[in-house]
Amino acid sequence: MRIAVDAMGGDSAPSVIVEAALLAARYLKSHHVILAGDEKQIRDQFAVFGYRGTGIEIVHAPDVVGMHEHPVEAMRRKRRSSIRVAAELVKDGQADAMVSAGSTGAAVAASTILYGMLPGVRKAGIAAPMPTRSDGVCVLIDAGANMATTPAHLLQYGLMADIYSRIAFNVESPRVGLLNVGEEDAKGNALAKETNSLLKESPLNFVGNAEGRDIFEGTCDIVVCDGFVGNSILKASEGLAEAVIHILGIELRKTIRRRIGAALCKTAFRAVKHRMDCSEYGGAPLLGVNGITIISHGASNGRAVFNAIKVAARLAEMNLNARIIEEVEAARNDER
Repeated sequence: MRIAVDAMGGDSAPSVIVEAALLAARYLKSHHVILAGDEKQIRDQFAVFGYRGTGIEIVHAPDVVGMHEHPVEAMRRKRRSSIRVAAELVKDGQADAMVSAGSTGAAVAASTILYGMLPGVRKAGIAAPMPTRSDGVCVLIDAGANMATTPAHLLQYGLMADIYSRIAFNVESPRVGLLNVGEEDAKGNALAKETNSLLKESPLNFVGNAEGRDIFEGTCDIVVCDGFVGNSILKASEGLAEAVIHILGIELRKTIRRRIGAALCKTAFRAVKHRMDCSEYGGAPLLGVNGITIISHGASNGRAVFNAIKVAARLAEMNLNARIIEEVEAARNDER
């Protein structure tokens, strides 16, 4: 598998991206990493890490899409931006998948414009893995690709996430919930009520409406919502996790007894942090586009981007998009 990586995307690029590429070169022997970015900066980082090998390819892309820039306009204006060049490698068949920790909007725009949509799919959605109390994963879709959606879009999100959950997390029959303000079918706005009806009639293992807490309770394997709500949940969850860890750290340092207790529980705290660490999942796939794109957090470290490369390769190997096309087509036939 050939994985194109946006070398200039992310808060600490290109350093952490090069680190991830070196990890991939060392541990993923069957995969080939292509770094799209400023060649001088990338080679400078090679020198920092002491890398003198030839297994990592560089495709020069001098421009960078800033977080403040309008994604679509940036794609059209900066034709040699690292994120666009990485997407072009996938489009032209020179790479099997792309990974980016840069602007989410730019990753969505580049993938949508250059790959196009899968046959039968109307809108792409970001499928973000969220940790649960049951030591599993709940896939939240859409986590920010599209702000305006219809019931038909949400149904397709469920269908696509079902395939992803089976491939990425080995869930045999993913339980699908629809995010709402209550469990009762009568709850919610018109979008939620109509989507509820569509999901009931679909081949999915639909378990009904889900409230926000169900994402973390482990009662659902997939929770479907529009991108505005999903991104708000994602950002709020990240902020809450950071706040809890920060507050806990302050409280545990206040007395000697607490410090001793914290020292005794260090391995437990480390395990909790590990379970809550999104870097374990690497990133979130953009489902629905005619290519594989993994969107990583801007603050991703080298291990997180390395894991994103592994996820990208696995989804490409398992023919994710071919299976999505089959599922969507089957659902359309059922509607007829």
